[in-house]
Amino acid sequence: MTIFCTRCHRPLQAEMNCLPRRGKQMPSASKPFRSTKSASKARRDQINTELQALRALLPISAREKERLSYLHTMALVCLRLRGAQLFPPDLALPTEPTVGTELLSLLPGFLLVLSANGKLVYISENVAQVLGLSMVELLAQGDTVFDIVDGRAHKDVHKKLLLAQEEPGKEVTFVSEMCTSKAFRLQHGGNRAVAVRGRFITLHWPASPSTAAFLALCTPVVQLPADGDAGSQDDLFQSMHVLDMTFTDVTESVTYHLGYRREELIGQSWYSLLHPEDTDLAAAQHRAVGESLGAGAAAGTAVLRVLRRDRTWAWLRVSARRDGEGRSITCTSRCLR
Repeated sequence: MTIFCTRCHRPLQAEMNCLPRRGKQMPSASKPFRSTKSASKARRDQINTELQALRALLPISAREKERLSYLHTMALVCLRLRGAQLFPPDLALPTEPTVGTELLSLLPGFLLVLSANGKLVYISENVAQVLGLSMVELLAQGDTVFDIVDGRAHKDVHKKLLLAQEEPGKEVTFVSEMCTSKAFRLQHGGNRAVAVRGRFITLHWPASPSTAAFLALCTPVVQLPADGDAGSQDDLFQSMHVLDMTFTDVTESVTYHLGYRREELIGQSWYSLLHPEDTDLAAAQHRAVGESLGAGAAAGTAVLRVLRRDRTWAWLRVSARRDGEGRSITCTSRCLR
């Protein structure tokens, strides 16, 4: 009985002739060609060559280039591309290290430029003096402003950027903790609180979100203590309110921080002292306290601007809780410098 090959339909003794030779297997629909080690290495070498070429074009020192990982290289390239799209050649940001160092040393903080959707476009080199992280190290956190600020502030930051975008030229300010180096956190016990003050400007016409940028100066304020950390009592004052936030009492230390005498505030509404841009945030905290169940329930904290007696604005970190039978609210306010 002759057994035939299922491939070539010849007798079995001829089956070996139709078997594919080792190393020359023919592809099929179910088994296409696979990449070989040499091909993969060739692709990696090509990618590395391109990354090295991009790294060489970056306007940073040779020493910094040597320390760049591939991830950092791509982050910097993306940052420069966004900057090139927003800034025409005659408006390009300064890149000369000597000029930048001399100018930036005069500033109380670092410069930040964002695109309309919050993407990082520019961070000045002196950011390391404020956050303990270089521009390159900060970019490793992400490529948007939301990647470098505290997660609890994302909603407020997004709202402020939308407000500024709706009214170009209108200045907005917010305070948030920003990412810092491990050494900074070990020394100071946490991240750095930074006041961001800026506005959207149109860089060239026709005006559109793609041609607008948010330019801001980021100035450090006193370190925000962790929740539950009493910190220095010199920076604190307490105020008591009925449920609609009318003052019923306030500690005498309010005079030192805000300039008002205790008697001047009793009977006034807390909202009459708030900055107009911060009333929504304060109202949200107020509602959270009102909706909390039971006495002693807290509603977290909020950073707000309050009008001093001399008509200047004070930044306060305010925590609120319900007292007694839930018929009153106590606010503990810490002044930020």
